[in-house]
Amino acid sequence: MSTVSDYFGCNVFDDRVMRATLSADIYASLRKTIDEGKELDIGVANAVAEAMKNWAVSNGATHYTHWFQPLTGVTAEKHDSFISPSPDGSVIMEFSGKELIKGEPDASSFPSGGLRATFEARGYTAWDPTSYAFIKGKTLCIPTAFCSYGGHALDKKTPLLRSMEVLSRQALRILRLFGNDTAKRVVSSVGPEQEYFLITKEMYDARPDLRFTGRTLFGAKPPKGQEMDDHYFGVIKPGVAEFMEDLNKELWKLGILAKTEHNEVAPAQHELAPIYTTTNIATDHNQLTMEIMQKVAEKHGLVCLLHEKPFAWVNGSGKHNNWSIATDEGQNLLSPGDTPYENAQFLLFLCAVIKAVDDYQDLLRISVATAGNDHRLGANEAPPAVISIFLGDELNAVLEAIENDTPYQGTKRTRMKLGVDVLPKFKKDTTDRNRTSPFAFTGNKFEFRMLGSSNSIACANIMLNSAVAESLRIYADRLEQADDFEAALRDMIKETIKDHKRIIFNGNGYDDVWITEAVEKRGLLNYRTTADCMPHLLDEKNVNMLTSLGVFTVEELRSRVDIMLENYCKSVTIEANTMINMIHKRIAPAITRFTADLAKQASEKKALDPDLACSYETELVQKLSVLTDAIVEKTDDLDDAMLALQDAEDIIEESEIIRDVILPKMSELRIPCDQAELLTSKSYWPFPTYGDILFSVK
Repeated sequence: MSTVSDYFGCNVFDDRVMRATLSADIYASLRKTIDEGKELDIGVANAVAEAMKNWAVSNGATHYTHWFQPLTGVTAEKHDSFISPSPDGSVIMEFSGKELIKGEPDASSFPSGGLRATFEARGYTAWDPTSYAFIKGKTLCIPTAFCSYGGHALDKKTPLLRSMEVLSRQALRILRLFGNDTAKRVVSSVGPEQEYFLITKEMYDARPDLRFTGRTLFGAKPPKGQEMDDHYFGVIKPGVAEFMEDLNKELWKLGILAKTEHNEVAPAQHELAPIYTTTNIATDHNQLTMEIMQKVAEKHGLVCLLHEKPFAWVNGSGKHNNWSIATDEGQNLLSPGDTPYENAQFLLFLCAVIKAVDDYQDLLRISVATAGNDHRLGANEAPPAVISIFLGDELNAVLEAIENDTPYQGTKRTRMKLGVDVLPKFKKDTTDRNRTSPFAFTGNKFEFRMLGSSNSIACANIMLNSAVAESLRIYADRLEQADDFEAALRDMIKETIKDHKRIIFNGNGYDDVWITEAVEKRGLLNYRTTADCMPHLLDEKNVNMLTSLGVFTVEELRSRVDIMLENYCKSVTIEANTMINMIHKRIAPAITRFTADLAKQASEKKALDPDLACSYETELVQKLSVLTDAIVEKTDDLDDAMLALQDAEDIIEESEIIRDVILPKMSELRIPCDQAELLTSKSYWPFPTYGDILFSVK
């Protein structure tokens, strides 16, 4: 039996394969393109394409595709075969450098947010050589960027690559000031922890709300949920273990560094965590991971739910984005190092992150905004919508000492260039973790916990990379002009701490007192919904920063506001229509049928014995009759409210109607339905209950 090391990455055209199949000159030229961003010569592209095709065909591939990430939230691919006709009537297998570098999918049906008219169908995909090609099924998949005929980014990868480049450029300016003349690039790296639910396909197929929306729109609280804390890190059920084993194998074949797997807090909830890697590759890998999770689950008679809140009463699912930055020489810039001078560099990069998160807290909230994630944020181990940074007591004490010009009372005191006593090396685990913090320092990286489980991690990392790059740009502009570097460095770090300490909070993020303090005393933002935050993408400060760095154009930003709000409105509209349909077609008839049979039973018992009170049946009939009337009334209210969407003048007004009218009426409708479920006989209730679904996998 082969070991993991034997087949790991067997479906990836990685560095090992390139070394073995390319000449030394071609390989060296391609590495310069990958490592330094050098332009790829067409001759080199042809040689790479030939080697890539031969490798893919030898591994069973018959087609190739430019695999890209449009603004739909999922990946896209158009398959072309390698075959080309031969004069003798046979075929030959061909693949050119031109086909490798550039593709032309029809762009007419992808979201563009007004960047192009429907009749302007042409779009282009461009090979991203920094992310390895891979085989999926019988198809060679080439990771690409996607843009319009006019050159506007129609995807998530293009701005992600731009943000990585600008972060590298600004970070190198800082490193040069600290005497590092050898680093060529600074790379952001990510390890996204992926949470998900597994249920049986039988249960999934029996719930129209799950099939149409990805979440349950009705469902009474089950007798047992997560109250006993017995599922978290518990023994993995055999059916789940088999799924995880197959999932790992498929991920490892694709070179995806799946590392950790365990049961999460809620019944039927689980988590997979990879070893972190370069951000654009991690983004590709996470998209693949979500796709493969669902495919492998289907093979096991299961369904993998990636919605942020598929069930009420229990935890939702997030995706923790562990982010750090390092040089191409392997120096993690969020680790203090072994000397006081390295410690000063660490503190400057730390301050850059603090400043970035405070200045652009709205962009971070926007980057995780979806209709699904709105349901999750604020409870059950999901952070609140208010952004704050958790640093821990020890690092917080270091910053306070710098701010106040007082010695840091640490165990190892060393005089640093900043004029205070600090730790020469900050230990990784000197503080507890804070599950309620949206943005927590965890030793040599930050954990951004606000992402929803179905989110592409590209969005959050675009904003994070860009905001930190802007902080570093401001720092570099000032320090490069300083007559006294060390004095300017000291002043800048002190100023950052004083100006941005409001964003630092080490306490309980769920406490209502904190939310009040954050908003009313500290002036932090609290955008509770997608409709609240998304229009702020076009605030002047955000547009100026993102366009001046070259991460987005103004047109691209406008398009994303339209696309994200349209997606928000469409998602909720589908949910509302599904609720109405489920009430009319299944729930109301089931309750009515049970009530009628109950009333008939009471009447028959009364006829047999006039002295029988039949109080149980009579009382239950009365309760269900009241609930039925309430359900019908609230369903009609929701139906009428949906008509108001037709009068909205633009997508912003439509999103506000969704937020202020539709969603509250959906919540009101759910209450009597869930109450009726608890009173209706199971043999009459038309859908599997939460108890059925959450404990269905054996």
